[in-house]
Amino acid sequence: MALTHDNDLIQLQIDQPPADTNKTAANGAPAGEPETWNSTVPAFNPLFDHTPEPEPLAVSPDLVAELADPAFEIEAFLAAERSKDLLRFSTAGSVDDGKSTLIGRLLYDTRSVYEDQVRSIEGKGSAGAGVLDLALLTDGLRAEREQGITIDVAYRYVSTARRKFIIADTPGHEQYTRNMATGASTADVAIVLVDARKGVLSQSRRHAWITALLGVRHVLIAVNKMDLVGFDQAVFDRIVSDFTAFFGSIDFGDEVGTGNTELRFVPVSALAGDNVARVSDNLPWYNGPTLLELLETIPVSVAELAQPFRLAVQRVVRPDQHFRGFAGQIASGTIRVGDPVLVLPSGRTSRVASLVTFDGNLSEAAAPLSITLTLEEETDISRGDLLSSVGEPATVTNQFTASLVWMDQQSLDPSRRYLLKHTARTIQARVSRVEHALGIDLATQATDTLALNGIALVEIETVLPLAVDTYASNRTTGSFILIDSETNATAAAGMIRSFSALPRTPQASDGPVTAAERAHRWGHPGAILNLRAPATLINAVERALFDRGVFLLRADPSIAPTLAAQGAVALTAEPADSQDFHATIADLSTAGTLTETSLSDAAASVLALLRQFEQAASEQTKGSAL
Repeated sequence: MALTHDNDLIQLQIDQPPADTNKTAANGAPAGEPETWNSTVPAFNPLFDHTPEPEPLAVSPDLVAELADPAFEIEAFLAAERSKDLLRFSTAGSVDDGKSTLIGRLLYDTRSVYEDQVRSIEGKGSAGAGVLDLALLTDGLRAEREQGITIDVAYRYVSTARRKFIIADTPGHEQYTRNMATGASTADVAIVLVDARKGVLSQSRRHAWITALLGVRHVLIAVNKMDLVGFDQAVFDRIVSDFTAFFGSIDFGDEVGTGNTELRFVPVSALAGDNVARVSDNLPWYNGPTLLELLETIPVSVAELAQPFRLAVQRVVRPDQHFRGFAGQIASGTIRVGDPVLVLPSGRTSRVASLVTFDGNLSEAAAPLSITLTLEEETDISRGDLLSSVGEPATVTNQFTASLVWMDQQSLDPSRRYLLKHTARTIQARVSRVEHALGIDLATQATDTLALNGIALVEIETVLPLAVDTYASNRTTGSFILIDSETNATAAAGMIRSFSALPRTPQASDGPVTAAERAHRWGHPGAILNLRAPATLINAVERALFDRGVFLLRADPSIAPTLAAQGAVALTAEPADSQDFHATIADLSTAGTLTETSLSDAAASVLALLRQFEQAASEQTKGSAL
């Protein structure tokens, strides 16, 4: 091995003995060849001469000096890297405000990209020869590079001397609002970009509103492209004034407010790098920190440590008859051996016997650690149950108000049921009412449905009770998703804003099961649905009701009243040759002609009729209770 110096680099060259091509192995193959040698393949192909020799290993003198330092310990170095805290942040803003370019600049200036990545984007995209289009470091999809826009969320990892970062580069187009909400849902900080030439646009306002709604408590407004306005302070001050006035005027409701969100403004030029990772001489009037300095010094949220204890059971661990543990990730708070815990929604209580981890038992564990917890008493607990502190328990309810971001191509159908996934539990639920939707200008709009990328405040009813918190107090137990049970697609993401009182569950007794108990179990009262229509429509309605979880039985008219009294929806069918259909439930009815409407629309009208009957029955029950 030879050691040479060349241009302040130390080159390590490993001397290797020349290959002896005359020697052969036992099977007749040249020495060093695989045992399964094919004699018809030439041992020395002329094309091998075109393979370049590997370059000598180049090592920086600083690294050599650090490694040669007797005080240097690799374990201490790795421990210091692991001890750095992690900050997640996302970008937001309108189209062409420079979100991807800003992230690319951060990656480039912090030396978080490899040289081959930099060379691969040189002269491509919107840049000329020898110029880097830094947006291509995050916009990797072919459609993104062709159109010069961001479509999907791109995640990147950056590490500096102070902190580690996970960056979510989100799209700015209105049609990709669901992607933006996905990227911001786990962020501690959001960077909202504003084009200095255009000012605060409607999409910038909408994204700022969504970030605050998602519980992001630190919002950095990066006024970008300052180089295109001559680094004019008056332009920056005007945007600060407009954005502050807009943000202070938003009505977030009782649970989410502007008082919980901190705004910071930074003038930058992502393309030129001014005030991104280094102080710029072009901004002498700005005395604040750079964007990177803000990201390195913003405190990471530790609010979950001070919150009440919450752990959603993800798995019951039962390796043998002597051990029964409940595994999950601590969503908030701290738990110690001997602490009392409340199991929800059952309401049982016990005490912690041990806290088990892969590295051994602990006496204390805090969020966001994943643990296996054992209890002193044998308690019936299954996946989806919530372990909560006794003094400040979660709320058990089956009715709540939530902000909903719709993510499905199919619009919201209030007459059908969806699967609601909350922590590790999945149950049936439906959107009972849409209070109002949010327009692109953040104005409220009256509606009874919700289209793709729509945002609304809704009321949700679940078939079984859930143990929940508001999203403002706990982002884990206060969030959920809706799943289309027919396509298994994620239909919406929701954030719980407030609760409704849990209706008293009918108490079990030794007597027969009551109609109220049946209605509580199935989520609807018993009814007789008489349908006179073509057979295709009858089958479609039956299938639609079945897919939505309705306890449905096709029955003869003579036994339909008995089935309805037992809580079922008894379908009495009268097949007809004409295209007219007529549906009746009690004194409610609907009618139409298949030639005037599609089969799915006709089925939907029958489903709406059933929903109308359920609401009428619910109001009658409430009136009787009063």
